[in-house]
Amino acid sequence: MAVTTEKESEAEVQPMGESPQYFLGDPESQQQLDFTVVSVRQGFIRKVYSILMVQLLITSGFIAGFLFDRDLRLWVRRNALFVLGACILSFCLTLAMVCCDRARRKFPLNFILLFLFTVIESFLVGAVSSFYQAESVLLAAGITVVICFSLTVFAFQTKIDFTGWGPYLFVSTIVLFLFGIAAALLSSILPVMHTLYACLGALLFSVYLIYDTQLIIGGKHKNSISPEEYTFAALTLYIDIINIFLKILVATGKKRD
Repeated sequence: MAVTTEKESEAEVQPMGESPQYFLGDPESQQQLDFTVVSVRQGFIRKVYSILMVQLLITSGFIAGFLFDRDLRLWVRRNALFVLGACILSFCLTLAMVCCDRARRKFPLNFILLFLFTVIESFLVGAVSSFYQAESVLLAAGITVVICFSLTVFAFQTKIDFTGWGPYLFVSTIVLFLFGIAAALLSSILPVMHTLYACLGALLFSVYLIYDTQLIIGGKHKNSISPEEYTFAALTLYIDIINIFLKILVATGKKRD
């Protein structure tokens, strides 16, 4: 049984045998709620970026291995079917984590799937990097670091809300996919199409990085990711960064002889 005053929006509620609770209209209650929400979101952000750092370290290790181990580079060229299988498996793992709530939220399943995806994706990124000169890969990595850091700071500081851009980004992704097919078919006639596709891809995933970062930040933005979705949040940022790196590498890199 609870006792309330006439103005319920400002009343103190005292359930029997429980600690005091307050309506949101009460200043003390609102302050406590705001602090709790902010604390949860900050913990979520720290967890996401910690996971992301581990993912990027794993990927960096694979890239270094493929760049400086000649046997690995030769193995990739002789085992194209294995690389194709890794691509299919990576796609399936991504689909599972995007479409299945249990796969994203249930521990330790979410970490197992994310770890498997990271290892497979790191292998694929390393395989692609093996076709380019080491200097080009390092340059692309440096440019990616600068771009991603700048965009992350921008996403945290700007008053522009990108979280409502989801439908536009989805349509842009489809358009880019179709343009990629056209570029592949016409690359022998118009080599510039391949470079243009890579530049447009880097631009699109740069916007995706801002969009996903603001979803993670939450706060006053229109949309946000639930704190339970920390592995999914890390996955989205990782995919954005990897795609930016690969597009920059394709656009600026020099291939090995």
